[in-house]
Amino acid sequence: MVQLFAFLTRRSGTTHEEFLDHWLNRHGPLIASTPELARHIRRYEQHPRAEAGSMSGTEDCDGVTVQHFDKMDDMWAFTAEPAYAELVAPDEAALLDLKRLVWVITGEPTVVIDDRAPAPGDGA
Repeated sequence: MVQLFAFLTRRSGTTHEEFLDHWLNRHGPLIASTPELARHIRRYEQHPRAEAGSMSGTEDCDGVTVQHFDKMDDMWAFTAEPAYAELVAPDEAALLDLKRLVWVITGEPTVVIDDRAPAPGDGA
C-alpha cells in the first residue's frame, strides 16, 4: 500500500473557516460520490488543523489529507481519470494555494510505538 500525504494551504482571500467548509463538505464528498474516482482509493482521510496559532504547526497550513492506494498505479489512475480533470482539479484550484502545496507519497510505515502494545520496560 502507498499513501499520499498532502499539506494544504487555503487559497488567498479565503478564511480558515471557509476553507474547512469547502474541504469537508464539498471537496471530500465530491471525490467520494464520483465512482470513477472513488474506486481507486482505499481510504481518504481529512485532518483539519487542531487549532489556530503557531503551537499547532507551520503557519498557514490548514490541514493534511491522506489518501491510501493499494499501489502507485492506482494513484496515477485516479489522477488520469477524466473526472479528475473535469471535477477535482478545478475544485482544488478554487480551494488551495497550489503553489504552496506540499505532498509526499510514502510506502508502508515503520511503527515505532503502537498504542495497543505495552511500552518497552513496562513489564507487561
